[in-house]
Amino acid sequence: MAREQNSTPTPQSVPEKATHCGETRKWQWGTLTLSLNSLLVWTEPMLAALERGNDGRRWHTLNDKIWSPKNLRLALTTVTARKGAPGIDGQTTEAVEKHAEEELVLIQRMLQEGRYEPRAVRRVMIDKPGSKEKRPLGIPTVRDRIVQSAMLHILEPIFERDFSESSYGFRPGRNAGQAVAEVEESLAQGGSWVVDADIKGYFDSIPQPALLARVRQKVADGEVLRLLEKFLRQGVLESGKGWEPTESGTPQGAVISPLLANIYLDDFDHEMEQQGKKMVRYADDFILLCRSQAEAQEALAQVRCWMEKAGLRLHPEKTRIVNTGAGEGFEFLGWHFERGHKWPRKKSQQKFKEAVRKRTKRSEGRTLQQIIIDVNRVVRGWGGYFQGGARSVSPKLDSWVRTRLRSILRKRDKRKGRGHGRDHNRYPNAWLAAQGLISLLQITHGTATSPAK
Repeated sequence: MAREQNSTPTPQSVPEKATHCGETRKWQWGTLTLSLNSLLVWTEPMLAALERGNDGRRWHTLNDKIWSPKNLRLALTTVTARKGAPGIDGQTTEAVEKHAEEELVLIQRMLQEGRYEPRAVRRVMIDKPGSKEKRPLGIPTVRDRIVQSAMLHILEPIFERDFSESSYGFRPGRNAGQAVAEVEESLAQGGSWVVDADIKGYFDSIPQPALLARVRQKVADGEVLRLLEKFLRQGVLESGKGWEPTESGTPQGAVISPLLANIYLDDFDHEMEQQGKKMVRYADDFILLCRSQAEAQEALAQVRCWMEKAGLRLHPEKTRIVNTGAGEGFEFLGWHFERGHKWPRKKSQQKFKEAVRKRTKRSEGRTLQQIIIDVNRVVRGWGGYFQGGARSVSPKLDSWVRTRLRSILRKRDKRKGRGHGRDHNRYPNAWLAAQGLISLLQITHGTATSPAK
């Protein structure tokens, strides 16, 4: 985005109240794109200084902005609105909400006095869609999520101002759909050689001293830096295994982790830009689009060199060079790209099925209408993201969803097995649509499904 470095922008008024706390949709102040929450807690003089790049100085005196009552209240509202499971202390968002004022006073006092100590992150192992393996999920305490949200409101604008245009992940006003559109445009313009890269265990392997050094380049407030270091070293606690230290990486499941991950890769983004490389990055997932094999090989060598210096590693099996001009395909942000087309990759389709499967067990005790309402949420969300892909995928998934529903009805008729055969006549597509079932094809391509069987 264009940034006016040498002129003072005309300030836009900052709203006093948010109607949707926690939103990170696009809001403009001058030439900056910020989250709504940041706009609510940054004052107009601070925003004007931000627009000027703080006159080349590092930011001091930020801690009082973090523990300001207005910021903490907004952070609490955001966290409790998102719900989420409790951390190791068992404290729920509902319980915190009931005693919000007492909680905010306590948090503010601990932050003011420099006594705030994060609790260990509760680690649970959850199913990995399409695999028998489990993956770790980190759940910080509700109190820690509140403090991190307050930190995010203050720190994000400082770094967001100078982030690269090639970065799309976890940034206000940016999303995965925009990144996918950028890839399509680059492919259409002749970037047929693709460096498909994967950083091995990125969020868990970021060197913490180097990360803190990058934060210090713009933040000079010692209290804020010490608090951030405490979060980096808070450790994890898993049932049956006890506490484990976190000597590298960002806090698992932390509100502030995506920002920290973007901060660490910001130098990489700008280096690729300076070298004239076309890159599209979403968090730790990125590709480079090149016009020749030689350019792709050179780009990959430069990426490896930067990653090695930064203490990171590319995944040896998942990193490769793809020649799309020869019909080779690659995957990015849930899509499969091949021969000028794109469609939801198999893993994305599997995730859709897993989500629907959880809501359509044959032993379901809810009414059909209640089940359909639940299924429709999945259809809308998944279909909204995968709009415009290959048309052959949606009808197959639509048919699969209807089979799941017919299987429920078949069991309720005291018949065994999955819905098939005459069940298609007994409960045709048009009948299921009349019960409220949404067509995935209609969402992805704006096309109504046939009322046939």
